[in-house]
Order: sequence, then C-alpha cells, then structure tokens
Amino acid sequence: MTKKVAIMQPYFFPYIGYFSLIKHTDKFILFDPVQFIRHGWIERNRMLKPELGWQYISVPLVKHERETLIKDILINNNENWKEKIFAQLQHYKKKSPFYKQAIEVVQKGLDINTDSIVKLNYSTLKAVCEYLEITFDCEIFSEMNLTIDPVNAPDEWALNICNALGYKEYWNPQGGIEFFDVEKYRQSNIEIKFLKHNLPFYSQRRGVENFENGLSIIDVMMFNSKEQINEMLNNYELI
Repeated sequence: MTKKVAIMQPYFFPYIGYFSLIKHTDKFILFDPVQFIRHGWIERNRMLKPELGWQYISVPLVKHERETLIKDILINNNENWKEKIFAQLQHYKKKSPFYKQAIEVVQKGLDINTDSIVKLNYSTLKAVCEYLEITFDCEIFSEMNLTIDPVNAPDEWALNICNALGYKEYWNPQGGIEFFDVEKYRQSNIEIKFLKHNLPFYSQRRGVENFENGLSIIDVMMFNSKEQINEMLNNYELI
C-alpha cells in the first residue's frame, strides 16, 4: 500500500479538518522554513464568546522582523498568556458536557517549557491526537536534516520533500487546489489528492441559528465525545 504524507504549517489548536488530514495520512510534517505571516493560524485560533459570536485565543509573540521564518518565531513568555487562555475557556464549564476532558487536553498540550511556537504547536497537536487515539507520526521539517532539490516555485516544496523521502502519495487540504501544478507531481510519479472535510454541525448549546462553524478543535472537544469526533474526522472526500 502506498504511504500517504501531508505537509502543513504548524497551527495552534487548529480546526477539525486539520486533524482529519493527520488521521488519514501515514506521515505528517510540520513545515516551518518559510516566512511567518501575521494574522494566520500559527499563534491563534477561534473559540466561542460567552454569549454570541467568537473570539480569538492567542499566544503572544516576541517582536520580529517581517522576513522571520516560522521556525525562528519566539513566544513572549513574559506575558501570562496561558492563564488568559484558560480564563477565556472558563465559560464553557457551564454548558459543555466534555469540559473536563477538553481542558485536560489543553493543559497537556500547553505543559511544555519552550519559547518556540513550532514546538508548542507540535505539543498541542500531539495532545489532541493522543486524546482522540489518532496515530501521530509527525516531524518538524527544520529538525529533519533533510536534503531536498532546489525549490523554484512554492508548490515544489511538497514535491521535493516527497521525492527526498520516497513518498508517492501527497495529500493537501482542498483549499490548496489552485496552488499546485498537478502535472509536476504526475511527472515525478507522485499522486496528489485534495481532502475536502465536511465541517460538521454539532450542538454548541446556543441554538442552531447561532452555530459557529470551523472553530478550534477545542470547541469540538467541548461538545462531543472522542468517539463522535472520530466519526466527524471520517466525514471527508478526496478530490
């Protein structure tokens, strides 16, 4: 059977589709040798507000130059950011049936002494996967000491990594379809597939009309058992 690999930037407690990609591939690589872009998902994600709408939970970062690579982005641990995050999640306790389990996962993920946003996110991803009993065969690209061919276009990073590792099947989220030149992959005998995850509805205890879709996996864990979440993770199609 052909082994499947996925390569993604390291996100902070990402949405459920990210974990669907982890679950259904054999190898997952956190890609960190490119420029950090502000206002993305590397240092923040979305949770419910106490009443209506959503809010960000975030990790404060040390000021850095615009060209700084993801692998070199540092956390500002002079701020009590963990306490702030737990305070923002406190309101879930009143209405979330799996609050205790979800908070324990968050605590485990954040229980790492580091100033690296990449290593923090690795820890949080691992904690979620362990809770959901998903195999987490994951490596951080900058720590792999992998030699790849020169990259001449953005979509060649994944191509050259696959070639270097000998993987013949590469999976990417559906949102990247237009980013990739599929013919390049075919010429290298690599099959590229795009995962379309069907974002689920679930009760957030605030009415169907106020449902907030695509929030952090933490929100999903607050309202669903790990068995239910695994069913959600399996709700995808390949394009």
